Amino acid sequence: MPQVMEFKLPDLGEGLTEAEIVRWLVAVGDVVTIDQPVVEVETAKAMVEVPCPYGGVVTARFGEEGEELPVGAPLITVAVGAESAPDGAEAEGAATAPRPLIGYGSDHSRPARRRRVRPVTAAVSAPVAAPAPAAAPVPAAPVAPAGPVPVISPLVRKLARDNGVDLRALRGSGPEGLILRADVEAALRAPEPVAVPVAAPVAVAAQGERIPLKGLRGAVAEKLSRSRREIPEATCWVDADATELMAARAAMNAVDGPKISVLALLARICTAALARYPELNSTVDLAANEIVRLPGVHLGFAAQTERGLMVPVVRDAHTRSPESLSAEFARLTELARAGKLAPSDLTGGTFTLNNYGVFGVDGSTPIINHPEAAMLGVGRIIPKPWVYRGELAVRQVVQLSLTFDHRVCDGGAAGGFLRYVADCVENPAVLLRSL
Repeated sequence: MPQVMEFKLPDLGEGLTEAEIVRWLVAVGDVVTIDQPVVEVETAKAMVEVPCPYGGVVTARFGEEGEELPVGAPLITVAVGAESAPDGAEAEGAATAPRPLIGYGSDHSRPARRRRVRPVTAAVSAPVAAPAPAAAPVPAAPVAPAGPVPVISPLVRKLARDNGVDLRALRGSGPEGLILRADVEAALRAPEPVAVPVAAPVAVAAQGERIPLKGLRGAVAEKLSRSRREIPEATCWVDADATELMAARAAMNAVDGPKISVLALLARICTAALARYPELNSTVDLAANEIVRLPGVHLGFAAQTERGLMVPVVRDAHTRSPESLSAEFARLTELARAGKLAPSDLTGGTFTLNNYGVFGVDGSTPIINHPEAAMLGVGRIIPKPWVYRGELAVRQVVQLSLTFDHRVCDGGAAGGFLRYVADCVENPAVLLRSL
């Protein structure tokens, strides 16, 4: 007799408590092997393929694509020892045991944050006709329910409740009329019927699009908001002549060997500057009321992807050569654009390098990547008039900006750091002398 095993959403690390189902990789009735990926999920940090520890036949899947599940919620059940779908297996998405509410499975090894689900007493009703104008408001009357509203996910209930959507008025597009998140979002996009007096017609604007602030975008929003709430930041900037730096890079890339990016050279300059000004490679421990200076530089860099802004982290950047930094930037950027960064690739940074020049802009005042203490911003490198050796010339000029936590240092240290970076950009030999 095959044994039915339940596989729950595992702890994905880095303090993550929930994940959104992006794509199912198996269907009910499929045969899976041990450690085969069965679902692709998106956390607040990365896209992750989740492998199943059991081998056998998938007998049930829990959750629709687009739904968010807490850690510990059931994902699938597998008939271990079965070679084909068991007799009487139900259609895809059904369970061999009573299906729990998403996020409320029994026997969770690690429950996620508590969520309250309000009891639902309303019934599924026929489609509601547009309300006719009334002279007086209709008093509220109790509804005699014919059965529960077909909504499994508490996330769908919350989305409807937060946006004032009456679930009784919706027809679900899921199996047996199940109301999915897509149904609620479609209702939000539809213009609301409005009763307009005949004697005084007015124009009614359509309801705007609502985009849930969740997943990666929600995590970015929370981190930026927290940074602004907690960190008293200040910004200083300077223009620098990058002509010699670009010439040095061209000379380095003219010989055989790995090519070196401008970002890698700037990163190497940053690590040398942080060795001189360690105040900026620190964090503030609010609980202990202490500044913690960090021993190594784990350098984050801003990478724009189709999924939004990500900040992958190059570990031990202070120990790497320009060639090693170039290779690691390229590797992490490729993973970021493919949505395959691990959560550990996006955490633990101590300082961030933000090259916003790729967007064709000269300057910016970036928000510090909490809980770090500083970020160096780099604008585009373009030909500009510049006084060089006492004469006006056209040089390759870049604007550098440093946003720093004023709790960890004063303007003297911040200015010294930025001036050292600019000096290295203008004369790379300054960096060689400091190594």
